[in-house]
Amino acid sequence: MKNASPPSNALLAPVILIAFVLFVALNSFVVINPGQAGVLSVLGKARDGVLLEGIHVKPPLVSIVDIYDITVQKFEVPAQSSTEDLQDLSARFAINFRLDPLNVVDIRRTQGTLANIVSKIIAPQTQESFKIAAARRTVEEAITKRNELKRDFDEALSERLEKYGILVLDTSVVDLDFSPEFARAVEEKQIAEQSAKRAIYVAQEAEQQAQADINRAQGKAEAQRLLAETLKAEGGQLVLQKEAIQAWKAGGAQMPKVLVMGGDEQDSAPFLFNFKDAQ
Repeated sequence: MKNASPPSNALLAPVILIAFVLFVALNSFVVINPGQAGVLSVLGKARDGVLLEGIHVKPPLVSIVDIYDITVQKFEVPAQSSTEDLQDLSARFAINFRLDPLNVVDIRRTQGTLANIVSKIIAPQTQESFKIAAARRTVEEAITKRNELKRDFDEALSERLEKYGILVLDTSVVDLDFSPEFARAVEEKQIAEQSAKRAIYVAQEAEQQAQADINRAQGKAEAQRLLAETLKAEGGQLVLQKEAIQAWKAGGAQMPKVLVMGGDEQDSAPFLFNFKDAQ
């Protein structure tokens, strides 16, 4: 029984050795997936040369590989500024960017993690770029020329972030807010413009109504003038007689006791006398 333990101890050492060899072997390689870039650090010092997708050899036990996502990233960053006319203007930008794979080693040495890149580089540079773009125009121009504001912001931000190895792909203005004083001024201006348009409409309507009255008066005067000329012309008395008969018919009289008297002339208008009215 006492002779059984030495073979067991003899097997333990090879097992430990094999396990150590496997551990070292597994730590001698690193796999970089598509959309990633790696930075190799040996004994705490980053080595030049970025590790792109594929399998790479590294010193075991004394080295680590920091993996960076080089696909498109999106972050929303707030910014505040003053316009050319000293109005407060605040905005929120959605920034699409990615890390330049060739500069990942410098990014690792100077900035470290992606969180540091956003907080220490992208956020403050967004603020400064927005100040540059907003200061070039008034607050009203920031509304009416929003595309130009975004263009100036994009140019300033891209120029500032490029030197840090950050490539700006696109930006979007998520929100654009103004001071309460300016909002009230815009509302009052809109009300004034609506009132002015209403006053112009009322004035035009009154002018049209006055012109219509003038046209009706002129038409009536012209009709009276033509009627007078008709009466003065030959046969004018016949026109009066016709109108008298039409007026009598329109009144609904039944013709009972009516005296019809002619004028002094044969073609004068008749005189109608209703005896019933006299009674």
